[in-house]
Amino acid sequence: MKGPSVAERPPSGAPLIETIGLCKEYRIHRQPVPVLRGLDLKIHRGEILAILGHSGVGKSTLLNLLGLLDAPTEGRIVYRGRDADFDGRDLTELGLTEKARIRNRHFGFVFQFYHLLPDLTVLENVLLPAMIFLSSVGYRKARADLVRRADKLLDRMGILPRRDFPPNRLSGGERQRAAIARALLNEPEVVFCDEPTGNLDSATGEKIHQLILDLNREMGVTFVLVTHDEDLARIAHRRLRMRDGQFETGKVLI
Repeated sequence: MKGPSVAERPPSGAPLIETIGLCKEYRIHRQPVPVLRGLDLKIHRGEILAILGHSGVGKSTLLNLLGLLDAPTEGRIVYRGRDADFDGRDLTELGLTEKARIRNRHFGFVFQFYHLLPDLTVLENVLLPAMIFLSSVGYRKARADLVRRADKLLDRMGILPRRDFPPNRLSGGERQRAAIARALLNEPEVVFCDEPTGNLDSATGEKIHQLILDLNREMGVTFVLVTHDEDLARIAHRRLRMRDGQFETGKVLI
C-alpha cells in the first residue's frame, strides 16, 4: 500500500504560537521533579509539526501546556491568533475563563483514546464544542447551521452514514475520524494531537496520516502532533525530538 505523501509547504512568517523558556515541574513527596527545562519553540501558521521522543520525556506535558490544559511553572506562551483580544498575548497570564474561550474557539484536540461520550451519538459528540461555547438559547438558534457544518465535516471524514450511531458501533478508525471532526467544528487555528494513531492498526493509522495531510492542505489547519509513530512524523513539515525535557540539539528535521 502506498503511504501518504509528505507535507510540501515549509513554514514561513511570524509564528502562530511561540514558547519562551517554558518550564514545568511537579512535586513528588515534596521534592521537585522537572519535566520541561526551558523550552523555546515556534509553531508556524499552516504547518504540521511533529514532536517525537520516548515515553516520559515531556511530550504530552508540552502539548497540555500549549493547549492550556495545564499551566507552566515558568516561561511564556505567546499567541498571535485571529482574535484581537488575544493577539500577541502571553497565554500564561490569562484567567481561567479567557483560557477556556481560547481552548474552545481557537484550539482543537485529538487524543489517542478518542474521548467520545458513549451516551451521545456521533453527531452529538461532534456538536459538543458548540454546545459548550454557546448558551442554551444561542445553541438552539444556531443548531441548524451547526448541524449542517457537522454533517459536512462527517462527510469529509467519510463517516456521515454513522452520524446517528453511538460511538461503540464505530471502528477505532471511525472513532478517531469523529474525534477529528469534533476538533474542527469551531474552525480552530491549531489542532493538538496526542498519539492520534497510537490505538490504531497500521493500515487505519495510515488513513489518518493522509487525512491530516489533506486537512492541512485544503483547510490550512495547523497541526501539532505528539507521537511515537515515525511514519506519522514523516508527513510533517518539521520534526523535533525531545530528551529529558528539552529538544535535542541539531534534531530539527525538515
